[in-house]
Amino acid sequence: MKNNTLKIDELFKTIGQRIRLIRGEKGLSLQDIAERTGFTKSYLSQIENLKREPPISTLAKIAYVLGVDLAFLIPSEIQNIEIPSITIVKKGEGKIGYVQYGKKECLYESLSSHKPDRLMDGYIVKMDAGFVSEPFQHEGQEIVYVLEGTHEFIYDGKTYVFEEGDSYFFESGKTHYVKMSDKTPGKVLVVFAVQKTSVPGALLEENKPLKGKEKK
Repeated sequence: MKNNTLKIDELFKTIGQRIRLIRGEKGLSLQDIAERTGFTKSYLSQIENLKREPPISTLAKIAYVLGVDLAFLIPSEIQNIEIPSITIVKKGEGKIGYVQYGKKECLYESLSSHKPDRLMDGYIVKMDAGFVSEPFQHEGQEIVYVLEGTHEFIYDGKTYVFEEGDSYFFESGKTHYVKMSDKTPGKVLVVFAVQKTSVPGALLEENKPLKGKEKK
């Protein structure tokens, strides 16, 4: 299983080059692809520049927008690799990234990035005291379990307060965001799941903030 993972990591490096090549041939900018896929421009840039390894479902959506078959983006070596039915991420092995919101930031530790054909994404998210996220609205569903701290969850204009041990499940298509307590930091387990649409590969790899929406 470890050899397969290493081989997949190596072969995925060619995918960004293929996406950039096709995009250039069709005269499409990163912004064009972002608007048509729902992914952020920065996320697509990371794929093209070999800084992110997208799951197969994300590539399916990009391929659809580019007007090419998914198999064209994926090296044949990857297609022939048997992906294990169980993927294990030991403590400290999850990929970590930071998201900055003004003076505050949150840390995302991925629990699922080692499995390329996944249909959901799991994260441990750590937030500073006073952290306020951007408003989000996107495809799919989410479940959140509060590991530490207290926060307000604003969903479709209504405010809910959650504490350690609470959990909530919601449709992501309605506007939502989080406000941490000013006194203590927080930590949550978040799982994003797929909701199939007419566009194949509709995995929410990354939330897309709603521009121009003000928090109440």
